[in-house]
Amino acid sequence: MSVDLHVLLALLAMMAATYATRIAGFLMPEKLDLTPRLRAALDAIPAAVLVSVIAPSMLATGWRETLASLVAALAATRLPLIGVVAVGVGAVVLLRHL
Repeated sequence: MSVDLHVLLALLAMMAATYATRIAGFLMPEKLDLTPRLRAALDAIPAAVLVSVIAPSMLATGWRETLASLVAALAATRLPLIGVVAVGVGAVVLLRHL
């Protein structure tokens, strides 16, 4: 299996950004005045990083992956993030076997 160096570097950078936002909340809670709006913004960052990983493959691959992404987007209106990931993976597996 061949891994493109640019893809690997992008994934590592996104992983570091996600980890940094999460660990900052543990290390500096007393130093930050977390309003509800700021807390919501910080909680949205991991999902935004996940979308930035998924969005290119949604449009650059076949119809099965695009349809599975739409199914996952619909699931996101009702399920927590881990449920959306499970539904998306399940949809890709099911559609690839059709």
